[in-house]
Amino acid sequence: MVDFSIWDIFRNLLLAGRWTVALSLIAFIGGGLVGLALLVLRLTKLPMADKLVGGYVQLFQGTPLLMQLFLSYFGIALFGINTSAWVAAAVALTLYTSAFLTEIWRGCVNAIPKGQWEAAESLALNFGEQLRYVVLPQAVKIAVPPTVGFLVQVIKGTALASVIGFVELTKAGTMITNATFKPFLVYSCLALMYFALCFPVSLLARRLERKLNHG
Repeated sequence: MVDFSIWDIFRNLLLAGRWTVALSLIAFIGGGLVGLALLVLRLTKLPMADKLVGGYVQLFQGTPLLMQLFLSYFGIALFGINTSAWVAAAVALTLYTSAFLTEIWRGCVNAIPKGQWEAAESLALNFGEQLRYVVLPQAVKIAVPPTVGFLVQVIKGTALASVIGFVELTKAGTMITNATFKPFLVYSCLALMYFALCFPVSLLARRLERKLNHG
């Protein structure tokens, strides 16, 4: 057994916390870009586009994130590509995040009255201009709070990346527990760190929701 002080435990968890934050940002930003592309594709009303994107969303929403991580880690290797736990976790979480953000944003766009589309069309705006100048500016106000709130789910979801060997907060906590045999102390510190990451994001989401609703 290694004799770790509380400060040693916190310091090692803080070092691992950097990777939790980095993975969360990559998944959130990457998922946002993919989700936006899927949303636009779905709104174009091209043949089969709605069904294909809907199937994509159902696939990632209807299967456990844990399974997606396993498939990403072992599936990429089937193509002869040497992958790391970092790459597999980033890919899996990005695709997972994109599916949820696409659906969140689709609901926000659908909340815009149909008359707004018709008004934009009457001004001879093409589809891209309708989205850019009329629909999306209004949809963004609705979408910001749930989008920021979903970031909390992404942060907590990174904990599952530990099962494929990615050393983030949860994996680091398990390793420290195995070395110190102090599970209650270690996981208490771990819970506090997740709370410190997620609580400000939750507050921001609620504040944005109140501000935008008031506006």
